Amino acid sequence: MPTGASRARPGPRRPAVPRRTPLLLRRATSADLPLLLVHCRRMWEDIGGRSRAQIARLMPVYRRWVRREIAHRRFLAFVVEDPTGRVAGSGAIWISPVHPRPGRLLRRTMPYVLSMYTVPEFRGRGVASRIVRTMVHWAKTHGYRRIYLHASKQGLPVYARLGFVLGREMRREW
Repeated sequence: MPTGASRARPGPRRPAVPRRTPLLLRRATSADLPLLLVHCRRMWEDIGGRSRAQIARLMPVYRRWVRREIAHRRFLAFVVEDPTGRVAGSGAIWISPVHPRPGRLLRRTMPYVLSMYTVPEFRGRGVASRIVRTMVHWAKTHGYRRIYLHASKQGLPVYARLGFVLGREMRREW
């Protein structure tokens, strides 16, 4: 190593998460809003194509929007964590208004999947799949016939495995 050069020291390492550690899914509460905001920011960072400044400007707007939608009972989220409370991922459903159109439009609202994020050390463990399956089950039990989303490149294979079909947006009908 040349004189005066220093070795970069790696940051603190997170302990590896054993693959057999059970993961628990729960409905998010208002206390989880800061976590959901962090996950939304990280999701946009992972997707790319937007500057950190653009994403930073989004966060206060997104926070106000989520609070309003929760107050109107149009937003719900799920969190997956290990038994120690270490968060593995999260995702949300927005009950979005829909416009009248041809086809089977039974309701004026439809569940839309958004802000899906899995913490990197938990990826490949079915975290996103578990959240989305829960969302589909929630939608079915609440009388919806479809759920839709716009997928990132990273999310496309997950949603395809779960039966979503690609169109202008990805959707799953039953």
